[in-house]
Amino acid sequence: MTWVTWDPASPGDWFQAVDGSDAVVHLAGEPAVGVRWTEAVKRRLLESRVVPAGLLVDAIQAASKPPGVLISASGISYYGDTGEPCDEQSPPGPPGADFLTEVTLAWEAAAARAEPLGARVVRARLGVVLGPGGGALSVMAKPFQWFVGGPIGSGDQWVSWIHLDDAVGILLACLDSVEVSGPVNVTAPSPVPQRELARTLGRVLGRPSALKVPAFALRLRFGQGATPILTGQPVIPRVMQEHGYAWQHPTLEGALSAALGR
Repeated sequence: MTWVTWDPASPGDWFQAVDGSDAVVHLAGEPAVGVRWTEAVKRRLLESRVVPAGLLVDAIQAASKPPGVLISASGISYYGDTGEPCDEQSPPGPPGADFLTEVTLAWEAAAARAEPLGARVVRARLGVVLGPGGGALSVMAKPFQWFVGGPIGSGDQWVSWIHLDDAVGILLACLDSVEVSGPVNVTAPSPVPQRELARTLGRVLGRPSALKVPAFALRLRFGQGATPILTGQPVIPRVMQEHGYAWQHPTLEGALSAALGR
């Protein structure tokens, strides 16, 4: 294995690592949840995704032996805030309605530039990844550990989740499967309302889950940055279902138990 240091904001010697590689997997992006969205933060959220994707495509174009596949992360926020089930054929959210929808559209467009170069491009639309050692789950679990956990906002917003093991498993399946291209929802098959997530998380942790977190408190703390916490979409991983992928953690309680070591 060879390690290469790169600057995701500018070209450099790391281009040589792309030349001759079999595949490129792009997962870079500044965390968007749990921060206040100032204009400067929103610019960083956009640029930290779009600029590296564009540079990786530039590296593919410059390669004498370009990789055959580019897997570029995206997000299920592509679909906007909706209660209607979404699969890979569903349209994006309405223009201008959601900042993260606009980010994912730009992110995917940057990666799609590799398609005319002959690369198989997979747009991996990731849901909420549940895994040990930080990430979204550690943030969600803290209030429960302090006995103040419960539903967020109305609790009606959908949460489309996936265990880290399955997120990695789907990405590996996309690398190996030459027939898979285009958008792929990286989620478990069973999205849940947020109140069900709170109830299940409390049960796994052995903590109550009755204290509701009001939406106005999140708006006060995060401003527009509270939007991804208070909205959601029920996403169906149709491509992986049709491909025959077998989820290691198909149920929410099993995924939470595994991620939390319970």
